[in-house]
Amino acid sequence: MWSSDRRTFLALAGAAALAGCGFTPAYAPGGGGAKLLGRLQPDAPQTRDDFALVHRLSERLNPVEQARYRLAYTATTDTLGQAITPDGATTRYSLTGSVDYTLHDIGTDAVLLTGRVSSFTSWSATGSVVATSAAEDDAHRRLMRMLADQIVTRLLAQAGSLPQ
Repeated sequence: MWSSDRRTFLALAGAAALAGCGFTPAYAPGGGGAKLLGRLQPDAPQTRDDFALVHRLSERLNPVEQARYRLAYTATTDTLGQAITPDGATTRYSLTGSVDYTLHDIGTDAVLLTGRVSSFTSWSATGSVVATSAAEDDAHRRLMRMLADQIVTRLLAQAGSLPQ
């Protein structure tokens, strides 16, 4: 009984602390996230990685209905062999990537936000050539998905400061 009372007290205290600091859920009425939903137009993708990045952004922020913001981005990746056998065969690769992004007002082209996100993933190269190629393609898609999710998180965190 005592521990459940303590949990209730701690939950209420935590909620009061968040309410006191001005915390507002991003997608709640009055939250900044609604400013981005269906209103973010990424630059046209040029590479397979760009396509995966833009696709995930569209999944998270809805397809563009009426563009208000333009997202310029530069995605870069680097592959590095991680596990090498004594006879020189690479059996595991690491894929690192980063995206530099800039959010522009679509009407004035004014820069509203800038940032850089980075992450990594890896894949195994111990199967057939086809399996290794499929694993590499999957690693690129996973990396771009992670980077897009990081961009969305940062945009949502700062969305309250964006103009309507």
